[in-house]
Amino acid sequence: MLQLRPLDPSFPIERQLAVDAEPVVLVNVFTLDLADEAKFLEAWQEDAALMKQQAGFISTQLHRAIGEQPAYMNYAVWESTAHFRAAFSAPAFRSSLAAYPSSVIASPHIFQKVAVPGICES
Repeated sequence: MLQLRPLDPSFPIERQLAVDAEPVVLVNVFTLDLADEAKFLEAWQEDAALMKQQAGFISTQLHRAIGEQPAYMNYAVWESTAHFRAAFSAPAFRSSLAAYPSSVIASPHIFQKVAVPGICES
């Protein structure tokens, strides 16, 4: 089973889930042992398929870090924290975490878009 390590220890994912916001982006950085990479990808694919069926899910994309040691970043867009909270708390998702190898460390954090004039829109 994977380990959770907050990106911001003073405001872990459990606290973020209590904030009502919309839309939101979940960014989850994973580190793991090279020997566990195939099993990680299999577990992530199953979780992504499960999340894709949940209300409020918009899209997801997995990225692998350039380098020899595997590190991954998942970027998932949700209609709201309420939708993501329901999916994240669902028994099927919670039980699926056991499929991840024990070397996997996940650092999830929820973000919102920021408007910067002339650069990006909210």
